[in-house]
Amino acid sequence: MKKLRTGINRFFLRHRNKGIPNLMLFLSLGSGIVYLMSEMAGNYILYDYLCFDYYGILRGEVWRLISFPLTYGVGNPNLLLVALGLFCYYSLGRAIENTWGTLKFNLFYFVGVVLTDIFCMIFRVQANVYSLNLSLLISYATLYSDAQFLVFFILPIKAWILALIDLGLVMMDVFSLYSAGWPFPQFLFPLISIANYFLFFGRDVVNILPPSWRSKLRRKPVTGTRPKVVQFEKAGPYKPTPPKKEDFIHRCTVCGRTDVSNPELEFRYCSRCNGYHCYCIDHINNHVHVE
Repeated sequence: MKKLRTGINRFFLRHRNKGIPNLMLFLSLGSGIVYLMSEMAGNYILYDYLCFDYYGILRGEVWRLISFPLTYGVGNPNLLLVALGLFCYYSLGRAIENTWGTLKFNLFYFVGVVLTDIFCMIFRVQANVYSLNLSLLISYATLYSDAQFLVFFILPIKAWILALIDLGLVMMDVFSLYSAGWPFPQFLFPLISIANYFLFFGRDVVNILPPSWRSKLRRKPVTGTRPKVVQFEKAGPYKPTPPKKEDFIHRCTVCGRTDVSNPELEFRYCSRCNGYHCYCIDHINNHVHVE
């Protein structure tokens, strides 16, 4: 599994610039245009034409499988809140794309769309883009857990805190759907919408936690058994091994090689040196004479 994951990462690295660059820019602009046209028209005709509709898809309106991400914010009367949401999603997607590359980010988002489509077509659940875009925030917090967001432009909050809050809201949605009587597995739809996050991050999802928590999780658990004690025999007094004496006849004064260690060398004695000094063939003509 590790080799497969390494091979996939290498493939993404080699082809990181392929795909649709600035994908979240097009999605954010498209969503903004759909929202403004719906608000100016005073109706939801365009929204009804683009949203996910199970029976419409069965009638051949297959574009709804990929057009529902453009329906973000429709029906929300607060224009400023919708604009801030679209800008936030664009910024998060752009940061993730710069880290991963265009190809991997495109696959990440489209895998989320496909998983949502499959689940909603099988179990007839109404798809929405809110849960799908939530995976962007969680992914950003996993890659940049220490990044800060200014909530209401005043309160600084770490990215990992916001991501954990959003994950908590997702679990609350699951329990609320279960309490409302949704059968299994329909009430798991909020988790399916962010399944691409777990699929692409794998064991790296622990990076969403603060560093102190991650170190505790990765630390090996201490068992209740006592450590095994290995008994060694008592060693006697230390006795250094005397160096072996070479039975050489000639030894170079410069490099220390002898006729025993290097029998292929020739040795000469220098007549200009004061005393009895031997040199190998490499240093007989290249040494400082002993005065």
